[in-house]
Amino acid sequence: MSLPLKTEILKIDGNCIKFSDRAHLDGSLPEISDAESRQALLKAASIIRDTDETVAFPTETVYGLGGSSLNDNSVLNIYKAKNRPSDNPLISHVSSIDQLNRKIYNDNEQGGELLRHIPQIYHPLIEKLWPGPLTILLPVPNSDKKTLSKFTTGEQPTFAVRIPANPIARALIALSDTPIAAPSANASTRPSPTLASHVYHDLKGKIPLILDGGACKVGVESTVVDGLCDPPALLRPGGFTYEDILNLGGKSWESCRVENKKAINAGEKVRTPGMKYKHYAPSAKVFLLIPNPDKSQHSPLKRLSQFLTTHKEALDQKKIAILTTFDLRDSQIEIENEFNSTVNANALVLNLGHSGEEIQANLFALLRKVDEDEKVDVIVVEGIPEDAEGLAVMNRLRKASGDNLVAF
Repeated sequence: MSLPLKTEILKIDGNCIKFSDRAHLDGSLPEISDAESRQALLKAASIIRDTDETVAFPTETVYGLGGSSLNDNSVLNIYKAKNRPSDNPLISHVSSIDQLNRKIYNDNEQGGELLRHIPQIYHPLIEKLWPGPLTILLPVPNSDKKTLSKFTTGEQPTFAVRIPANPIARALIALSDTPIAAPSANASTRPSPTLASHVYHDLKGKIPLILDGGACKVGVESTVVDGLCDPPALLRPGGFTYEDILNLGGKSWESCRVENKKAINAGEKVRTPGMKYKHYAPSAKVFLLIPNPDKSQHSPLKRLSQFLTTHKEALDQKKIAILTTFDLRDSQIEIENEFNSTVNANALVLNLGHSGEEIQANLFALLRKVDEDEKVDVIVVEGIPEDAEGLAVMNRLRKASGDNLVAF
C-alpha cells in the first residue's frame, strides 16, 4: 500500500498573467508579472511534463485534476486519486490550436490552415467561445500518429478537448506544453470543487500539489457538444447555454438536439464525462423539488407544506438544509416554522442566488457547505426552470438527487 503524498497548496494571482490576443491560436507564452506565481506555475508545469503525477488547478468552471493526456501512467493516477471508473473518458485541455495540432495530431506543419484538424461545423462556435467553457468532440488521430493515451479516450474513436479561459489553467498548459487531461478534482461521485479547500478535503494525501486561484466563476463543468453526428448534439449542458449554441453556431447547429438519455447500459461506452455514473452527490440524502409549470393553485409555502407532510417519515427529526431559488427565497422564517411544526426539525435555509448565473456559480459550493461543514442528514433543493443556465443546474441536481424527485 503506497504511503500518502504530502499535498502542497500554492496560491496564484491570476491577475498577474497576461496573454496576447492570438495566444489561443499561435501558442505564444503568457507574461507573468508576479515572481511567486510564476515559480508555482513552473513547478506545476514540471510535474505535468516530467513526471507521472497530477496537479489540481482552477479553471473558470470547476477545479480540475490534471495529468498529461499523452501519458498512460499520469492518466491512471488521475483515476486512482479520484477512485474514478476507467471507462469514463476525460477531457483534454490545450492552451492553443497550435498545441492541439503539434501535440495531439503530431502535426508540425508550418503555415496552412490553422484549424485543419477541426471540422468546419465547429468553427463558428470556437471562434466565438474559445477560450471558454466549451468542449468539442474530435476524431482521434490515425494510428500512425497516435499520441493520446488510451485511458484519456476510453479507447474510443473520438476525444473531447477545450481551451479553458482561466489564465492559471491556460498558463499551466502553455508552460508545460502538454495537453492536460483533467476531470473535476474531487472524489468520484462527490460534488465538483469550486474552491481549493474543496479539493484538499477530497484529495489530501493523494496528489502532490494544488494551485489555489480562488473561486471558480462559472461553477459547473463545460458544455460538451458533438458536431460529428447528424444532427449535432449537446451531450452535457454546462458553462455555455443551449441557447448560446443555437444563437452562435450558425445554420448547422439550428437542429442541435439535447442528449437526455437517462439510463446507460453496463457495457455501453459514453462519449463524454458525466453520462454514465453517479455524479455530484453529497453524503446527505437530496430531495429535488421540480418546478411545476402550473403553480396557480397553491402558494410556494403551501406546496412546501405538502412536500413535508408527504415525506414526513424521511424528514422527521433530521438535520435538514433547504437551498432556495426563486419562489422560496424571501420566506426564511416561514420555511423554518414549517419544518419545525410539520416534521419536528430545524431547517438551515440558504439561498442559491437571484439569477441563473448566481445559482449555477453557488451550487456546488453550497451543497458542500451544508454536507461537509454543517453535516446535515437531508438536503432539499428548490429547482429552477430548465432553460438558459437552468438546464445545466437541473442536470447536476437530478444526478445528485438520484430518484428523489418531487413535483413542486
